[in-house]
Amino acid sequence: MNAGETPRHFLCMKILIIEDDTQTRNYIVAGLKEAGHTVDAAKDGLEGLFLAQEANHDLLIVDRMLPGLDGLSLVKKLRGASNSVPVLFLTTMSGINDRVEGLNAGADDYLVKPFAFNELDARVNALLRRPRETVEMKVLRVCGIEIDLMKRVVKRDGQLIDLQPTEFRLLEYLVRHAGQVVTRTMLLENVWDFHFDPKTNIVETHISRLRSKLNTGNKSDIIQTVRGAGYRIHETA
Repeated sequence: MNAGETPRHFLCMKILIIEDDTQTRNYIVAGLKEAGHTVDAAKDGLEGLFLAQEANHDLLIVDRMLPGLDGLSLVKKLRGASNSVPVLFLTTMSGINDRVEGLNAGADDYLVKPFAFNELDARVNALLRRPRETVEMKVLRVCGIEIDLMKRVVKRDGQLIDLQPTEFRLLEYLVRHAGQVVTRTMLLENVWDFHFDPKTNIVETHISRLRSKLNTGNKSDIIQTVRGAGYRIHETA
């Protein structure tokens, strides 16, 4: 699969693959990473259930026939625990009753093996475009950056970053507009609630502090200064 075969995404989604066949699992992981997503993988149902419960994922891709805990039971357990993360089933079980059983268990979509990656990618994108209020209201992600809006916690590559309240609001606004140029006026209005120009370097000062904290450990700078326009969060880190 060539890089041009799948679309790039402004926001990196965090996807969990639960698949016991090594070749299939590696194939899906490689393709989704190439498409710009962050991907976790599990080789059996018990490991998959643990990862699904412990981490915030935007989508699960689950094989029906898994060792340890089958995919159907795994999804039922998640739904029973009020976990509403979208689930795409992968399976060789192509009968109508099998599909109905999977959907009734709580799956959102169903893809029969063997499959073309382009179709998998299209189904993934369709699921990720659906409104997911419980997920999107809690966690924002741009490649490497994770903002938990409920806990007010920010991580970069899994490392906690200690931000002051204004720095948190500034980063949140930039991430919500990832890939777009955000002007100084937009930041003054939406982060500081200033509807006038205070004639200070308040924006520049906070951007500098935020960069310093995000880039600790010689990490790349994901905040781009667009000369004469404003700032933009890189779509990839």
